[in-house]
Amino acid sequence: MDAGRVWRLYHRGELIGEIDEQSRDFPWTYGRFRPQPGFEPLRPLFAAWNAAVDAEDDEAMERAYDAVRAAVTMTHPDGRQVAEFLLSIEDDEAGFRWHDEPFEDG
Repeated sequence: MDAGRVWRLYHRGELIGEIDEQSRDFPWTYGRFRPQPGFEPLRPLFAAWNAAVDAEDDEAMERAYDAVRAAVTMTHPDGRQVAEFLLSIEDDEAGFRWHDEPFEDG
């Protein structure tokens, strides 16, 4: 793992948080989440995602995923935009998986 890798989250072009990468367990990456002030209005989206996952509610997971992806973009540590990702944020912990190509429906 490359030490010091920082992934960044944006909402409408504004930096809303950073994830300091700490570990990987393929295909997941984990890190410490450092929110910026613009993150607070989006926190409920991540709470809904976490609740849906905990409940194993596929329909709620899909709605929550769509809401997060409509509101948030992510960049690699080198600044390139991540094409597709699943992201969980709870308190100061983040877990995500990403892909360089958009996921296909179906």
